Amino acid sequence: MRKGVRNWGPPLLLISPTIIILGIFVYGLIAVNIQVSMTNRHSLVPATEFVGIDNYIQLLTEDRFLHSLMNLAVFTVVFIAGTMVFGFIWAWMLDKGVGAEGIFRSVYLFPMAISFVASGVVWRWLLNSAEGDRASGLNRIFESLGLGFLQNSWWNEPIWGMAAIAMPAIWQLSGYIMALFLAGFRGIPEELREAARMDGASEWKLYRHVIFPQLSPVALSALIIVSHMSLKVFDLIMAITKSIYQTEVPATYMWVTLTSNDYAKSAAIATVLLILASVLIVPYLIHTARAEKSNR
Repeated sequence: MRKGVRNWGPPLLLISPTIIILGIFVYGLIAVNIQVSMTNRHSLVPATEFVGIDNYIQLLTEDRFLHSLMNLAVFTVVFIAGTMVFGFIWAWMLDKGVGAEGIFRSVYLFPMAISFVASGVVWRWLLNSAEGDRASGLNRIFESLGLGFLQNSWWNEPIWGMAAIAMPAIWQLSGYIMALFLAGFRGIPEELREAARMDGASEWKLYRHVIFPQLSPVALSALIIVSHMSLKVFDLIMAITKSIYQTEVPATYMWVTLTSNDYAKSAAIATVLLILASVLIVPYLIHTARAEKSNR
C-alpha cells in the first residue's frame, strides 16, 4: 500500500492544483450555468422556480434563435470551406517550392497575429454597404476599377450577409490552416513519393493514394479547429456590425439576453453552444484515443 502511494502520490500532488482549478472554474461553472438555465430567472430577481427544460423548448421554437442558428450555419460553411481551400492551396504552393518562402509564410501567417477586434474595425470600412457615389471600401475599389456590377450591400444582405462576415475570418485564419497543411506535407517522407513515381503513378494518383491519405489526420484536426472557432464567433461580428438582427449568431444573441438581465435564457443559449461544440469535439477525441491505442 505504501509503495503504491509512493508511486502515484507525488504525480497526483503535482497535478492536483490544476485539477482543483479546472473542477471549480470550468466544470463547476458549467454546472452552475446549466442549473441557472433550468430556472425562471429572467430578471435581476433571484430564481424562484425550477422549470426544467422549458427554457430550452421555448428557445428552440423561437424564430429569432432559429434565425441566429441559420446565420451561424451559413458562416460556418463559408468559413470552413474558405480556410480549408485557401490553406491547402497555399501550403501546396509552398511545398512545391517558391522563391522567398519565408516571406510568403510570414505574409500568410501575419493576419493570425491580429485580433479579431482590430481586423474587424478595418473590415467594417471595407464592407461598407454604400454604393454608387457614396461607396467606400471594397465598393469604392470596384467602382474605380470599372467593376461596379460587383458592388453589393455585403452584410446587409438578409441571407448571404453572413457569407460576407466570413470573409475577414477566412483572411485571418487561412494562414494558420496553411501552416498545419504545410507541416503535413513536410512530414511525408520523400521516399514514398519517389517510390510511387517509380511505380508509374501519375501526379494525380500520387496525391490520391499517397499524399492525401497522409494528410487526412491534419485535415481532420484543421476541420475540428475551424469548426470550433466558428461556433464561438463573437468579437469579429461585434466589431463589424455590432449586435444587429441581420448578422446575429447564438453568441451575440446570448450577449443581448445577458445584458437584458435574462439570465436563464442566456444560460440556455450557452448550454446549447456547449452541446454543439461537444458534438464536434467529443467524436474527434474518441477517434484520436482509438488511433493512439491502435498504434501502440
